[in-house]
Order: sequence, then C-alpha cells, then structure tokens
Amino acid sequence: MDEKALFTKFWRNEAETTRKVLARIPEGSDYRPDPKSRTAQEIAWQVRCEEKMIIEALETGKVEWNPPEMPGSMKEVLAAYEEQSDAIIDRWETLSDERWNGTLDFFGTDRSASPMAWSFLFDIVHHRGQISTYLRPMGSTVPQIYGPSGDEP
Repeated sequence: MDEKALFTKFWRNEAETTRKVLARIPEGSDYRPDPKSRTAQEIAWQVRCEEKMIIEALETGKVEWNPPEMPGSMKEVLAAYEEQSDAIIDRWETLSDERWNGTLDFFGTDRSASPMAWSFLFDIVHHRGQISTYLRPMGSTVPQIYGPSGDEP
C-alpha cells in the first residue's frame, strides 16, 4: 500500500468517527468550557471547512481559507459534513500522484503537499477530540472513538 492509499484509508476511518461525534452535538447547545472557547457547533463547522480546504489545496496547489458562514443549526452543519464526506474520499482516491507528491502554496510559503494533508488530518482529529470533551457537559453521550467509551462500552 502506498502512502496516499494509506492516508485515504485513515481519512475514511477518521471521517466516519468524526461524523459519529458531530451527530452527538445537541441542537441549540451554546456550551463552551470557557468564554474564550468556541461552541461545539463552531468547532464542527471548522472541521467541515478544513476538510474541504485541504483537499482543494492539494488539487489546486494553493491553500485558500474562505469558509462560508456557519449554518444556524447543528442539523445543517451535520448535513453539510455528511454531504461532502463521501465526495472527499473519492477525491483523495483520484488525486494524482503528482499532486500528492508535489508542493502547495500555504499562504505564501511552499510546503510539501502530502505532509500538509497528514497535518490537517491530525488537526481535524484534534478538533474532534475537543468536541468529544464537550458532549457530556452538553447532556449528550460520547461514542466509541478508538475503542469503548464510558457511554459505549
């Protein structure tokens, strides 16, 4: 298995886990653990936008961060995430080796493309972890992520 295939396998697995976590965010919750923190819905929207941004960056060779306005409901955020999720996996699978092994413009600095993809995958997993710590205080449950949780043994 080459690196891009391995990455795509990890992306597919992490995206499904992320979907499970996002689906547990209660509608209308404005919980944040600290006034400086974002809400779970805001973090979920960032995850959705980062996933779209990184595949587009590898396809075009340039990172652009212009996220659309966050939808008003968590239901809409989840639907937007689900709508793009399968398509992004297809895009990773069909991304050319030239683009995967190439470079991209990261806000004016040339960066190797594949390490940037891995870095963004890890960042998305990090943000998913943030959300998972919000779930119980919001009155929800934590799904299994890499194994059983206190809510899903």
